Amino acid sequence: MDNLYYKTKLYLEANSKTESEFVENIRLRDDGSGGYIKTWNVDGLAKPNDSQLNALATNATKEYNNAEVRIARKTAYGDIGEQLDLLYKDIVADKLDTTGEWAKKIKAVKDANAKE
Repeated sequence: MDNLYYKTKLYLEANSKTESEFVENIRLRDDGSGGYIKTWNVDGLAKPNDSQLNALATNATKEYNNAEVRIARKTAYGDIGEQLDLLYKDIVADKLDTTGEWAKKIKAVKDANAKE
């Protein structure tokens, strides 16, 4: 179902529609035998068929994987207050470059959770 969301989102974008139109006009469902579009009320755009959606599968998988990476990164970055504290300490130590502790932490998180 996750890939169906991303395939549908990409289909909308390819046809000059916005994500808000997705939220307001489309309902996806999965009754146990696979995801499907239950409701489609997008003005001026026909509901996509399986062939149209499957043509977007590679990019949809990439978007799904990158969304998972963003979630993992957000957790690994930790509390914003701690990040600001690291930045302040780097400013005081005149290390607002890649040698600073904040930069090292962010790089480590990005390296451990690389996007496609």
